[in-house]
Amino acid sequence: MIAGVPMHVQLFAFIQQVVPEEIICIVFAQLERESIQMRVTDAFYSRCAKGYYIRGRAAYGFDLEPIVMDGIKTKKLVENAEMDYVEMMFEMCAEPETSYGDITRYFTTQNILVYGKTLKRGFLGQLLRNQVYVQADMDIYEYFKAQGVKIESPPELFTGDYSCYLYQGREGEEPILVIAPHKGRIPSGLWLAIQRKLSQNTTFQNGRKCHNTWLAGKIKCGCCGYALASLNAPNGVTYLRCKQRSENKGCQGAGTLTKQVLEQAVYEEMVKKMRVFQTLKGGKTASYNPKLTAARAALAKTESEIEKLLDTLSGANPTLLQYANSRIEELDGQRQVQAKLVADLTANSVSSSQVESIFGYLRDWESVDFDDKRRVLDTLVSQVRATSEQVVIHWKL
Repeated sequence: MIAGVPMHVQLFAFIQQVVPEEIICIVFAQLERESIQMRVTDAFYSRCAKGYYIRGRAAYGFDLEPIVMDGIKTKKLVENAEMDYVEMMFEMCAEPETSYGDITRYFTTQNILVYGKTLKRGFLGQLLRNQVYVQADMDIYEYFKAQGVKIESPPELFTGDYSCYLYQGREGEEPILVIAPHKGRIPSGLWLAIQRKLSQNTTFQNGRKCHNTWLAGKIKCGCCGYALASLNAPNGVTYLRCKQRSENKGCQGAGTLTKQVLEQAVYEEMVKKMRVFQTLKGGKTASYNPKLTAARAALAKTESEIEKLLDTLSGANPTLLQYANSRIEELDGQRQVQAKLVADLTANSVSSSQVESIFGYLRDWESVDFDDKRRVLDTLVSQVRATSEQVVIHWKL
């Protein structure tokens, strides 16, 4: 050691003696590249978290318009005439029996082009999953929260007035969701219904046409979970057989099960289920309920505060632990009250016209056409698992 000379200067001089100058330059150049990459990543993440537009070409149905947010120049999405076609795609896909092929064929026969080309199924699937079209309300907030997405915008901004952006997070981290400065066209209920339909992985695809039973696509073997297929017997009776048993004898089967018996059983259960809603006094059929939104925002805020307190408990001293536990108990009491309020408001937000419409179909079920029976079933039921001994219905309500 040399007295009076700083340690880092002596270390650098030693490195120069031991390591060739070219290697030193390469090492420092690599460190500089990594530093620049980190700064760019941080800047990108910061812009995403603030809701700035990051991507290149606007999504179909939108144009880009320059704006200034918080003193920063950026862009926002503005609807154009093609947005009517986007809305048409969502509404067509919402029909239980409508497939990608039905939509693309319709657009082709009507000479409706997308970016100057015929509509393709791959593009349609991406569009229907894109969140930039949705009116972001608390239903959307809870949907993405359940997906494990990091939500940067506070819950009170999810009113349905604006849409949202979903950005990829930092490497190894979850995606981030932020409120966007543009307005959404697709109601959250319709958008979420499409996501449920697209996420279903059934042997009988809901988009495929069926003629044997209005239960098609929903009925599964109560033993193995495989689809039940229709088999028309010479005596005029339609039997339902486990597809796995028919193919490889890998299941004992659902027993003797006929279409007529199962349809009647499901119909009777739907009638019982709807009696629960008979006395509900729903409001207007609106996509935004201010009281419900406020209650959900308060619940989300309380849950967020509880999570933050839990994060502070690791390594805390006894005094802090006592305070945190007391505060968590208080917040948990508030959370239970708020959760009950959300549940009550959600039930009461079912519109009387929607309930009455389904009751109308169920009251005159024999005269209801095949497609309408499928729509009623799709509204109420996600799956039916059946054997000759029992029928288990998984409800959407």
